[in-house]
Amino acid sequence: MSDTPQDTAPPATDLAPGTPTLNFLGQYIKDMSFEAPLAPEIFNVLREQSPDMDVTIDANVRQVEGTIFEVTIAVTLNAKVGEKTAFILELVYGCIAQINPQLVPQEYAHSLLLIEVPRHMFPFVRQIIANTTSTGGFPPVMMQMVDFADLYRRKFGTPGEPGQAPPPTPAVH
Repeated sequence: MSDTPQDTAPPATDLAPGTPTLNFLGQYIKDMSFEAPLAPEIFNVLREQSPDMDVTIDANVRQVEGTIFEVTIAVTLNAKVGEKTAFILELVYGCIAQINPQLVPQEYAHSLLLIEVPRHMFPFVRQIIANTTSTGGFPPVMMQMVDFADLYRRKFGTPGEPGQAPPPTPAVH
């Protein structure tokens, strides 16, 4: 009998080293709308007063097939000066992502899809918003980074909190 400790390495898998946990298969604008209902008069108002900006953002996921999911980020910007609307921008930006079920336990799939995938998508969303507002005749809106983990906690709560329903876990086959 040997006095050396037993090997505690994780069990071997048939996966090649460096096999990704998550693959991004494509990104796209799913829906987009921009309107400046009071242009060109609103530009004179904006020379004297800065707009107030109401921003809403949300992330959603739906299973497309098997281990493939569509993740979307929905952003709405509503810029107003007093009661006058400067512009309204609505964007739904999508990504098709595939989870490797051998590396991602099913109980972590939901949070991975709604935290990590949007985190990777957000720079593209930010650029689209800046380009669209600039092309619309306004200074480019440069959105601050979004804490998608905090958004997830506010939407679904912290797992294990009393009275919190667990988030729906997408099936990973």
